[in-house]
Amino acid sequence: METPTCKVIRSGEAYQGRQGLTYLAGLTGATAGSREICMTFVVLPPGAQAKTHLHRAIETAVYVIEGEAEMYFGPGLGERLSARAGEYIYIPADMPHRVHNRSGAVCRAVVAHTAADDQAGIVMLPELDTVF
Repeated sequence: METPTCKVIRSGEAYQGRQGLTYLAGLTGATAGSREICMTFVVLPPGAQAKTHLHRAIETAVYVIEGEAEMYFGPGLGERLSARAGEYIYIPADMPHRVHNRSGAVCRAVVAHTAADDQAGIVMLPELDTVF
């Protein structure tokens, strides 16, 4: 096993996450050798909407760089928040959530997870996709 060391990671190719959003590959176990953290970049065009999901045993942190996004969360997606450029969002592990960009402008954000791969631990919740 390779000894961990400091690295610079360049943004990678765009890919479609299971949640239905487009990400740029970033710092992951595969690119940096990290074990319990990853960071990617997401772009939400106007009207974009993720599929409802949760991250099993994985916390999520988001920093909105540009634009605005709203998120429905909790059991039955009964709670709502909105975040604008310069604001952070925290999503606890196992929290059902769905992100939307209802604004007329692009939203760009950095997303971090407490896992080496941003697609790890995702549980899709299609029964909640039609709520709101």
